[in-house]
Amino acid sequence: MSVRVLVVGIGSGDPAHLTGEAVAALNAVDVFLVADKRAATRDLVTLRAELCAAVITHGRYRFVQVPDPERGPDAERDKAAYAAAVRDWHAERARRHAEAITREVGTSGTVGMLVWGDPSLYDSTLRVVDRAAELLAADGTDLEVTVVPGISSVSLLAARHRTGLNRVGAPVHITTGRRLLAEYDPALGDVVVMLDGDLACAGLVEAHPDLEIFWGAQLGLPDEALVHGRLAEVLPEIRARRDAVRAARGWVMDTYLLRPT
Repeated sequence: MSVRVLVVGIGSGDPAHLTGEAVAALNAVDVFLVADKRAATRDLVTLRAELCAAVITHGRYRFVQVPDPERGPDAERDKAAYAAAVRDWHAERARRHAEAITREVGTSGTVGMLVWGDPSLYDSTLRVVDRAAELLAADGTDLEVTVVPGISSVSLLAARHRTGLNRVGAPVHITTGRRLLAEYDPALGDVVVMLDGDLACAGLVEAHPDLEIFWGAQLGLPDEALVHGRLAEVLPEIRARRDAVRAARGWVMDTYLLRPT
C-alpha cells in the first residue's frame, strides 16, 4: 500500500513562475495539505487556492488544512534550545500530517504539498515528510515522494534588482538573520539573508557602513517592495516599507543581499 506525495515548489505564488513540471504535478494531486497558521496568515491559504485554480484543469482536487503546532518564542532561545524546539515542532507537524494523510487518502492516492519558493532552501517540508513517512511505514503505508523545484525568493530578488548573487570568481553565502551578526565577514563575499524577522543587518551598520543592500519583500506578489542602496542610508526606508507591508497583510516575507564595496 502506498501514497504518492508531490512536494511542489510554487515560487511566490504567481502562476507565471510555475515550471511546466510543477503544473503537471499540481494537476495530478487529489488532496492538497496546507498548514493552517491561524488568522494572521490566512491569505497564504487563499493564495495557494488561487494558484491551483489558475493552472489545474479539473475539479477533482480539494484542500485540507492541517493545524500548525505552536512554535514558541525563538528569539528568546539560545542555539541549543532553538534546535530542540525546532526538532519538537517538526515532529509534531509530521504527526499531524501523517494523521491527515491516513484520514484523507487512506492507503492510496496522491497528496500535494505546496512550498513557497523552492523546497531545498530554508523550508522544513521535506524533513516533515520524511518523519511522516517513518510514522506511516510503521502502519504499513509507504510514501512515494517526488520533489519538484520552484523559483526561490533568492532568484527573484536577484532578478528584480537586475544583479547576480556573486561577483566574478567570488563566493556567495546564504544564511539566516539569526546567524548573521555572529558569522558576518566581508571575506564571505556576497551574503544572502533569509528568515530575518528583525532586520539583523542593522547590527552591521557601525562596523560596515559601506555595505550595499538589495532588499525585497513579497517578491512576485502585487504588493512587492524593493529597496537598494548603502545599508546605512536606506535602512530607515526598508523598515518603513516592511512595516507598511506587515500592517496591510498581517505578515511579510522578505530577503536581502548584502554586498561589501
